[in-house]
Amino acid sequence: MQRPTLAITMGDPAGVGPETIVGAWAERRLHEDARLLVVGNAAVLRRAGALLETPLEVVEIGRVEEARPNPREIPCLVAGSHEAEAVEPGQVSAAAGQAAYDAVAVAAQLACTGQIDAMVTAPLNKEALNLAGCSVPGHTELLAELCDVERTAMMLFLPPQVASVGPAGLGVVHVTLHTALAEVPAQIRRQAVVDRIELADGALRWLADDLEDFVPRIGVAALNPHAGESGLFGDEELREIAPAVAEAQQAGYQVEGPLPADTLMVRAAAGEFDAVVAMFHDQGHIALKLLDMDRAVNITLGLPIVRTSVAHGTAFDLAWQGRASTSSMTEAIQTARRLACARGRGAGHALTSVAASTRFQSDATQG
Repeated sequence: MQRPTLAITMGDPAGVGPETIVGAWAERRLHEDARLLVVGNAAVLRRAGALLETPLEVVEIGRVEEARPNPREIPCLVAGSHEAEAVEPGQVSAAAGQAAYDAVAVAAQLACTGQIDAMVTAPLNKEALNLAGCSVPGHTELLAELCDVERTAMMLFLPPQVASVGPAGLGVVHVTLHTALAEVPAQIRRQAVVDRIELADGALRWLADDLEDFVPRIGVAALNPHAGESGLFGDEELREIAPAVAEAQQAGYQVEGPLPADTLMVRAAAGEFDAVVAMFHDQGHIALKLLDMDRAVNITLGLPIVRTSVAHGTAFDLAWQGRASTSSMTEAIQTARRLACARGRGAGHALTSVAASTRFQSDATQG
């Protein structure tokens, strides 16, 4: 696959998503290896272009095929209503949540029906999404619902060019995600940990598709301090995590754990591990973002499609001031292209579900 087609969703129009898209678009290297289009509201993108004082032209298109590689022109496949144009910057609203949802739904449909090779998402606001009537905690769960799959996971990823991480990069896969901290221990189950080890292994193999004889090295984090100290500080390690690691080792995975979380990421950042399985959201997010937040990428594992995203939120405090960083968006686009190309070479089974969702039919309409 020489030039895969990637659709970028606009995200919440009150946040930094439109700015990061427009800001990253001028990078010519992104267009040399992929055909890009945006799914969302053309007027919002034009406003972002005016804010950044860019000469980019936003052109509405009706079909994916109309998008052409061009760093001077943004083809926008319209999704949602015109209400997105009246959204106040930095404000939570149902209209903004609906606009973000509509863009994701259209892009997921395009991906599941094979009209695009990957989707890249700008951030949405979870409160706004709920105000719009979509009661899911975030992108990962929304895409699982849209693609009709159950086993998914978020992986935060740093590309191999960052610091001293391994040749395939460094990924952090989460056992629990958008869950209240008080509810995390009850959700740490042996099978959930095994699932994440399998997904992490598959993802890194796909990302290292061009590396010969690559076997991912995976470190599994403990939940409790000092890995529980043989049950003194909690027994989740003894009851669930250690048996899961043993099961994965027996199945042939190169995995260690449970390891104390306070030193595990230090070892991973030094190149000792290619992936880390974290037990909860902040255990993985904080550690990886401290390494290089601006270049981190969010990858959803277990879907029948390729989906990457920026690793930051809507940043309402920075939105529509022309100060948003485009680094994570640029990396998300490049990682999506990398995954789409690997899938084109036959590596796709390692990361995504075997079959595409039956929710979308091949004759589904766009927009």
